[in-house]
Amino acid sequence: MSQSASGSKLSIGGLILVPALITLAITLMRLAGELEHLSPRFFSAAPGGGGAIIGISWLPFVFGPYFAVKLARSGQGACGVWKTFGLSLLGLAIMVAGGFVGFAPQFKFQGREIVGVLLMVLGPILVTLGWPALFKVLVAYGYAARIPVAIVMFFAIRGRWGTHYDVLPPNYSGPTSFIGQYMMIAFLPQMVIWIAFTVLVGTLAGTLVTALVVRDKTAAPAA
Repeated sequence: MSQSASGSKLSIGGLILVPALITLAITLMRLAGELEHLSPRFFSAAPGGGGAIIGISWLPFVFGPYFAVKLARSGQGACGVWKTFGLSLLGLAIMVAGGFVGFAPQFKFQGREIVGVLLMVLGPILVTLGWPALFKVLVAYGYAARIPVAIVMFFAIRGRWGTHYDVLPPNYSGPTSFIGQYMMIAFLPQMVIWIAFTVLVGTLAGTLVTALVVRDKTAAPAA
C-alpha cells in the first residue's frame, strides 16, 4: 500500500490511547512488584532499573513500528523512510554526545549541563525533517508514558519507598534537597532524556519496519 494513498488521517490522541494505557499498566505493575519485593529479575529496585524484564523502556521498539505503519497507511508517511532512518541515527549520536558533554565527569566548564540538554533536545528534532507526523506521535506517546513515571517518582523520593524510582545513582553528587534530587534524577530524565530516547528509538524501529511492510517506501505524504 502506498504511503501517499488517500485515507482518513489519524488523530494523535486516538493513535496513542491504547499504547499509553498499556504503558501505564506496566508502570503500575512494576511499582507494585518493587514495593512487594518480588523477583529482582522482573522488578529490580537497583539504580536505573537493573535491567528488569518488567518495564517500559523497551516499548518504543514495539510502538514505534506500530505508529509508523499506521501513519504510513493513512497517508501520513515519511518524506523518505531511509532519509528518516539516517536522521534518527544522527539524532541518536547527538543525544549521546549531549549526555557526555552535560553530565560526564571528564567535561568541566560553566553551563555544560545546559549545553548537554540542548544537544539532547536537538537530536530528536531532526526527525521532523524526515517524518514530522511520526515525530509528533512519538512525542505525545513519550509524555503520556513518562508523566505518570515522574509523578510516581515524586512520591517515591518524598517517601523513600526503596524502589528504583527513588534510589540515587551511584556516585551521585548533585543536590541533597528533595526538590533538587527530584529535578536531577526524575523530572529532567523523564521529561527530556527519555522523551528524546522514545522519539529516536521509536523512529529507528518504525522506519525499519515500515520499509519492510509498506511497499512504496519513498513516497511523500499526501498534501
